[in-house]
Amino acid sequence: MQTTFKKSQPEIDEIFKHLHEHPEISWKEYNTTRFIQKYLKESGCRVKTFDDCTGIVGEIGEGDLTVAVRADMDALWQNTNGKFCANHSCGHDAHMTMVLGVLFALKRLPHPPNGKIKFIFQPAEEKGSGALKMIEKKIVDDVDYLYGVHLRPVQEIKNGKASPSIIHGATALIEGEIVGIDSHGARPHLGTNSIEIGAEIVQKLNCIHLNPMVPHSVKITKFTAGGESANVIPGSALFSLDLRAQTNEMMSDLMNKVKRAIKATADYYNVQIKLTDKSNVAAAKVSPQAEKIMSVSIQDVLGKDNLEKPLLTPGSDDFNFYALKRPSIKATMLGLGCGLKPGLHSPNMTFDHRAIKNGIEILTLAVLKTLKKETEV
Repeated sequence: MQTTFKKSQPEIDEIFKHLHEHPEISWKEYNTTRFIQKYLKESGCRVKTFDDCTGIVGEIGEGDLTVAVRADMDALWQNTNGKFCANHSCGHDAHMTMVLGVLFALKRLPHPPNGKIKFIFQPAEEKGSGALKMIEKKIVDDVDYLYGVHLRPVQEIKNGKASPSIIHGATALIEGEIVGIDSHGARPHLGTNSIEIGAEIVQKLNCIHLNPMVPHSVKITKFTAGGESANVIPGSALFSLDLRAQTNEMMSDLMNKVKRAIKATADYYNVQIKLTDKSNVAAAKVSPQAEKIMSVSIQDVLGKDNLEKPLLTPGSDDFNFYALKRPSIKATMLGLGCGLKPGLHSPNMTFDHRAIKNGIEILTLAVLKTLKKETEV
């Protein structure tokens, strides 16, 4: 593995540099798709692109068993050094580099592995909808094992260590609109005060009580009401809600409670509150078999002392839709320690780029061990 990797090290560095310097936001990863397509074709992959969306899939090998490795492609749109722009502050540039690195490593083996291997480059993870589009395209219908990877911040995993699974929670984002009537500051009884309604929503959300043994939360993340005139009571407002739950079952209970609380508020104030579900990302469904293979691969690459426990995190990733929507898939996501700080989604996020090598080797071993284990049974 060491020799295999070193042969492609300069190319790996150049790929990461290009992807980092050319970020593209969700559903607009056009140049990223073309860039990856070049490497897939040069490596002899059977390539699949899509007429109605970004994203690309490469495939090598033949056989009854199919193992897939997935990378997310999109960057965030955020204020970076005083300017709003696309920015790879969640590590997707590294994830794409690692998956291409796995392809290069496998293609350089003296004997090709017995089985089919897919390299999935998925758009729009940050929107929580890219995986669903890939599922709709039927690209995982024949997949038996699916591996993902995500860089982890220093607060979770130290540099040089790795976890065999990331147990993401479920996430839901809701946009709301309070539709009321403006009134004069001297005559509040002739209209509605959307700010007071918003405060009531906050109070009701704080009174939601569910099983404290299962992590969960709900909070208002945006509230916009009123204009330039300070003597006008705003009857209407826009707001956003962020819901988190460690399990899909808890998310369902939390969502029901939230919508009941908002309906009760609307009824009390006699206003209309419109809710729009913007994103709903599933909690992790980790396969014990895939997790075990990833654990052994981590130990082989980093050593036994650098294998971390499964990582429980309130963050989310639409990777989890693959196993949820296709229950036959055995899936897990590698949590890669890399000295990442100050944190994911921080506009000036940095990490130790040498961890990309670790990720490539661990994922490559996981693919090979999966094919060997399953074909020997």
